[in-house]
Amino acid sequence: MFFVQMSGFPGSGKSTLARQISRRTGAIVIDHDITKSALLNSIKKIPVNPKLAGKIGYDIDWAYVDFYLSQGHHVILDSPCLYTEMVEKGTHLCAKYGAKYKYVECVLDDFDETNNRLRNRESKISQIKEIQSEEAFQSTIKNSKKPQGHNCLTVDTSRPVDHYIQDVLNYISE
Repeated sequence: MFFVQMSGFPGSGKSTLARQISRRTGAIVIDHDITKSALLNSIKKIPVNPKLAGKIGYDIDWAYVDFYLSQGHHVILDSPCLYTEMVEKGTHLCAKYGAKYKYVECVLDDFDETNNRLRNRESKISQIKEIQSEEAFQSTIKNSKKPQGHNCLTVDTSRPVDHYIQDVLNYISE
């Protein structure tokens, strides 16, 4: 049993890769954007800070990760992984259920291509539509949280997913 913690800037290819991993392994994908968007859509009539919806969304995501791991399922958490707490919760749940912890960071270090992807995807209410500055883009990329003492995989997602999916599957199965 494994738990894959996805990481990367919005538009870097996390969801595309998570779905491909799921398709090939049967893992359950917990997509933070689906959870947060559902919350934002449900509470449109009540003004709620999107950051609060994000926090509540993560609480829901982690409840699902815990449940599915407790049932013996492979699980993928599709989110940017910008908080140390994310890594701590992921490694804790893996230890609790005896699952392999895997961390896959999707990197697309191209401001223009990332913006192109963001503008052209079918986006959810929780997702950004465009990066406002290259400075913010680079800062977010540099501030992703990686687990200490774990082998992490960084994937260059500027190429089509077929070019790196086997490397990711090999990493997950080690």
